[in-house]
Amino acid sequence: MPEQTSSSMYDTIIIGSGAGGLAAAICLSRAGQKVLVIEQHDVPGGWCHSFYLNGHRFTPGVHYVGLCGEGEATNELYRGLGIANDLVFFRMNPDAYEHVHIGTHRFDIPADPEEFETRMCVRFPKEAKRIKKYLGLIRKVSEQLYSLPYFKGFWQKLSIPYKTRHFGKYGLFSLRRVINWHIKDPLVKNILNIQCGDHGVQPRKAAFILHAALMFHYFYGGYYPMGGGGALIKAMTNAIKKHDGEIRTSQSVKKILLTGTVQKKAVGVELENGQQLFADQIISNADVGITYNQLIGREHLSNKLQKKLEKTVYSCTSLMLFLTVDMDVSKAGLDSGNVWMMPDKDADDYYDKAMSSDLTTEEAFEGMFISCTTLKDPISFDGKHHTLEVITFINYEPFEKYKDEELQRSPEYLAFKEQLTKKMLKGLEKAVPGISNHIVHQELGTPITNEYYVNTTEGNVYGTEKSLKHIGPFAFKAKSEIENLYLCGASILSHGVAGASHSGVATAAEILGCHPDELKEPQEDQHLRIYEAEEATDYPDWMLKKIEVKKARLASKVVKESV
Repeated sequence: MPEQTSSSMYDTIIIGSGAGGLAAAICLSRAGQKVLVIEQHDVPGGWCHSFYLNGHRFTPGVHYVGLCGEGEATNELYRGLGIANDLVFFRMNPDAYEHVHIGTHRFDIPADPEEFETRMCVRFPKEAKRIKKYLGLIRKVSEQLYSLPYFKGFWQKLSIPYKTRHFGKYGLFSLRRVINWHIKDPLVKNILNIQCGDHGVQPRKAAFILHAALMFHYFYGGYYPMGGGGALIKAMTNAIKKHDGEIRTSQSVKKILLTGTVQKKAVGVELENGQQLFADQIISNADVGITYNQLIGREHLSNKLQKKLEKTVYSCTSLMLFLTVDMDVSKAGLDSGNVWMMPDKDADDYYDKAMSSDLTTEEAFEGMFISCTTLKDPISFDGKHHTLEVITFINYEPFEKYKDEELQRSPEYLAFKEQLTKKMLKGLEKAVPGISNHIVHQELGTPITNEYYVNTTEGNVYGTEKSLKHIGPFAFKAKSEIENLYLCGASILSHGVAGASHSGVATAAEILGCHPDELKEPQEDQHLRIYEAEEATDYPDWMLKKIEVKKARLASKVVKESV
């Protein structure tokens, strides 16, 4: 092994700059460690990064974040990481942060659990008692799940079975089984399960406790960062640099360097260019399949871990349509709330069909998630153009044959993308009629896009499949079997923007030998600014000026082009 110089030696090297890796880097650099974050893409952020198409911003993996209100978990996380002052969030439509379109049925989910229960009971009076009982169970299970880390000391731990009895009772059951015990009406089930899209699995596979925690995360609504996911990443990278941490982009890790024969020990990384860098600890924020199968190599793993990897199922992949339109989408019915669209059929049957259907047909996609960024982040609206991110989940198999293509894509692949774009637009027309006539720019992201930019196994969007076999005690652990190798991210603790960030903090705590709460203790001088996406009356002058400047730039551009 080459001689280790001070310039190539770090306390911790972090592979991947997703929200989890950056959160870990903040905690470790703040504790005095010499930290290096390595990112294969040309910008940091992983799924949270933002990019521009013809001057309009898009973020592939940040569509809303929950628990951002004062005193809530995500708010306190950002205060604890010391990035809250650099962030501004917009609260999405509190009357309907989720618009549910199931066939011809419509239902709006408000940012208030009591109001949500009332609306459901009024709409479905025959199910009222069962709805109240089920939503009460959701709350109890979630609160008990979140309370688990706070049982400390012998006597408190003795009380766990009683104080978390609902969590324990339903912990090993699927969402489908539990909701079937409580709810009879198929439409009620579909409304209550609509957020299954946030973990990418159907009710029969989704763990009930995971879905309960997800619903609880959004009980008080959704929030969107001003500047998109890129603003969140900028705040995190600035915090790392403030503590003398280093971030390198456009550098890909070829392998993790190991020593030892019986007990393997991670000592550094080798980059694709052959450079070797060394550290006391390595954290991989990369996909677990990429980490173990490629960066480590199966030959260095125990039989037990090899068997676990063989049985590991990854989450679904996606098609993501990025659109810029010159249409007043508000008049067409859109606002800052998300739109979840699916057919009026059993959710399991729908997901099964979506994951196995022939993508070459001309039929419209039946299920979609629709997000209008310029309504969630009013600062980004130039007065004329709206940007939309439209997502549908699919199986990876139809893209298998394109995975080894170079950046110069084949005519066959490009024709396939064009066909899929038309299918996406046909589905979108059902929610926003006439939108196809107002497209200024369109670009389709596929599973191959996911692999290229985010480097996930088979282009998966949520890490490991969020089924009972891959969460909680069955998930991959932060501390690996290889000495000094740690993991964080969507496959370790939890997925989503906030979940991955909490995972990074937990991994840093493992290295520093402390409790994660110590690293997330809210800083008194940090405060998260929140404004209403739907109401500009309270916007400060600097924000109103940004809006004016954005519109003025477009007006100036139009004048120049007309001359």
